[in-house]
Amino acid sequence: MVSISGLPAFCAYAATALGLVALYLGVYLTATAHREIALIRENNLAAAIALGGSLVGYTIPLSVSIFNAQSILDCVIWGLVALVVQLSVYGLVRLVLPDLSRRIEAGEVAAATFLASASVAGGIVDAAAMTY
Repeated sequence: MVSISGLPAFCAYAATALGLVALYLGVYLTATAHREIALIRENNLAAAIALGGSLVGYTIPLSVSIFNAQSILDCVIWGLVALVVQLSVYGLVRLVLPDLSRRIEAGEVAAATFLASASVAGGIVDAAAMTY
């Protein structure tokens, strides 16, 4: 027999996750010096790689926060922690590559790949640290 008794909780956590992803994208897109969406619309591969890596780097710990959450509020708090971690990763990469935005705007895939890799690595470490 199939039960859908968990459907309300699924819907609540999925909606929360979508809201947190939208918040993350809004904050991240505002924090970066380049305009990823416009660049992606212009077929800038570097912008797509950088933003895609950042999004994956955020959603990995977000999924762990959903898995471990005792409540929606718990999930939201840890989702916000993941947001701060990703913004910190971006800031650290900018310390290493001060001209990061210019390089992404110019379509330089090496800089974008480094940012994407750092974002995913930060997300994996963040997720592993969420062992509460």
